[in-house]
Amino acid sequence: MSIETFYEVMRRQGISRRSFLKFCSLTAASLGLAPTMAPKIAEAMETKPRTPVIWLHGLECTCCSESFIRSAHPLAKDVVLSMLSLDYDDTLMAAAGHQAEEIIATIREKYKGNYILAVEGNPPLNEDGMFCIHGGRPFVEVLKETAADAKAIISWGACASWGCVQAAKPNPTRATPVHKVITDKPIIKVPGCPPIAEVMTAVVTYMLTFDRIPELDRQGRPKMFYGQRIHDKCYRRPHFDAGQFVEHWDDEAARRGYCLYKMGCKGPTTYNACSTVRWNGGVSFPIQSGHGCIGCSEDGFWDKGGFYNRVTNINQFGIEANADKVGGTVAAVAGAAVVAHAAVTALSKARAGKEDQNKGGK
Repeated sequence: MSIETFYEVMRRQGISRRSFLKFCSLTAASLGLAPTMAPKIAEAMETKPRTPVIWLHGLECTCCSESFIRSAHPLAKDVVLSMLSLDYDDTLMAAAGHQAEEIIATIREKYKGNYILAVEGNPPLNEDGMFCIHGGRPFVEVLKETAADAKAIISWGACASWGCVQAAKPNPTRATPVHKVITDKPIIKVPGCPPIAEVMTAVVTYMLTFDRIPELDRQGRPKMFYGQRIHDKCYRRPHFDAGQFVEHWDDEAARRGYCLYKMGCKGPTTYNACSTVRWNGGVSFPIQSGHGCIGCSEDGFWDKGGFYNRVTNINQFGIEANADKVGGTVAAVAGAAVVAHAAVTALSKARAGKEDQNKGGK
């Protein structure tokens, strides 16, 4: 039996043609594509069968799945139930035991070279992989077998992409990111702890629609979501440029929404879509909630000096000055400006008074 297309599933669920085309337009917008791409998305969804997906879990906390199911554009239910054929996910599926494990073997045989392997978490390599057991076997073995026949691999989150806290020093289990174990397959890293829900569903949507992986940066992340620093689009950026920083939690500067750089914000060195796509359906993101970015989409963020230690030597203000010095510089300049203003005001008043005296003498 052939796999249904996305459009066939939507029709079976009672979705009208009008609603389907509206969905395609919204999908194009969420992917940052021009409106003219909506017809191409519609054509792909009408003609291409849903792609089988095997979703494996290694060392992780399931926060990527928690994020994924909260996507609003498109809804996770549309992705899972309509856009792709999620044939195996031991966190979401009802089956268990030998019946569940047989699904992987069936998909590998029936759709060899045509399914996507999504990996949440990472394999530990110490003690022959015995720190993470999957169906009675080391997870690293299951990962290698399943990846062998996959078309592409998606590494969900910081755990699969970089190793995350499991791989932080001293890393007793030798937790290892997916790309260092699987080296002969295309791998799309979607890092974050967790990644933004809409980023996850948009990456899946792009791959299913265009039958190719999105353009990646040099670290293997989709450029459309990891192409700019959080700092570049942060609404607090003008305060950074003006040297207006929060010095202590909940001080007056914090209440005014000043820059959180001095509180350890990693926005200047973190590439992600948090400041544009945001979280919880676009409502907010950590910096908007008063906490600095911890840089969770970057490699090794757990070992980079602590979340509340500021990044140093960010030379935004000239060759000699950096963000640590600019606050004092701006304050000095502002003080000098106040003195200069006061002097000019006094001089103007003196001149005005002298002119009045001259007029009176006449």
